[in-house]
Amino acid sequence: MLSLVLGWLASVNLQAADTRPPMLKDVGIEQRLGKPLPLDAIFQDEMGRPVRLGQYFQTRPVILVLAYYNCPMLCTQVLNGLVSSAKVLSFDAGKEFEIVVVSFDPRERPADARAKKAPYLAEYGRPGASLGWHFLTGSLASIERITQAVGFQYRYDDSQGQFAHASAIYVATPDGRLSRYFYGIEYAPRDLRLALVESSGGGIGSPVDQILLYCYHYDPKVGKYSAAVMGIVRLGGVAAVLILSTFLVLMWRRDKRRDAVKLAEALRSRSAVTSTRKAI
Repeated sequence: MLSLVLGWLASVNLQAADTRPPMLKDVGIEQRLGKPLPLDAIFQDEMGRPVRLGQYFQTRPVILVLAYYNCPMLCTQVLNGLVSSAKVLSFDAGKEFEIVVVSFDPRERPADARAKKAPYLAEYGRPGASLGWHFLTGSLASIERITQAVGFQYRYDDSQGQFAHASAIYVATPDGRLSRYFYGIEYAPRDLRLALVESSGGGIGSPVDQILLYCYHYDPKVGKYSAAVMGIVRLGGVAAVLILSTFLVLMWRRDKRRDAVKLAEALRSRSAVTSTRKAI
């Protein structure tokens, strides 16, 4: 039951008077937008092989998840929300982006990661996803490096045998810098797509995505994309100019063709008159 009430903590302002229970006073998420992740940190993948975090950050943006695999509720809800959103995207994990899930419980082992990975790959159902969706475990030292870099603050509750933590997913650039935070357990596919396109620096996506990025901006306070009014007004102005310009060009071409037809008819008429006079 403890984890049910923790998702909202990520977006709560923890300044001024803090009336939360002592266990929850150090729990939350502090945004570190633009900050680098510890790409040299060593973990183990689901097969038990030692891996460097940076090997997943090369040419594609990365969706990062901090969760522990034996979490009784909240972490599973985070992963459920992610896979539901990812299934809607036309992008594929392993092609346009990577997903990296890191356990923040140092007691967990690769076997726990494998058991957690299998059902999500089956649910995702995209070919080649096993090479693009990674479940990692690691030492306390490596875990602390990545949680501190993200600003993820959590505590272990001995009385319940659970971690007290907030819920979110993170998008990072191919060079390993945090670019977007999405809170809660449900993530709008539109927001996730825009974050991946933006974090890729235009490396993925379509011209329509670029237009949407012009019309929407990321609000770090709520962790969502919202309409950029001035961007929409400017885009509307540009569209109006293009439409008007196109209309004027079409009208000019029509008038030009009409004048050409009249000139041709006049020349034919003059030629006919001349021919008649010569015949007489």
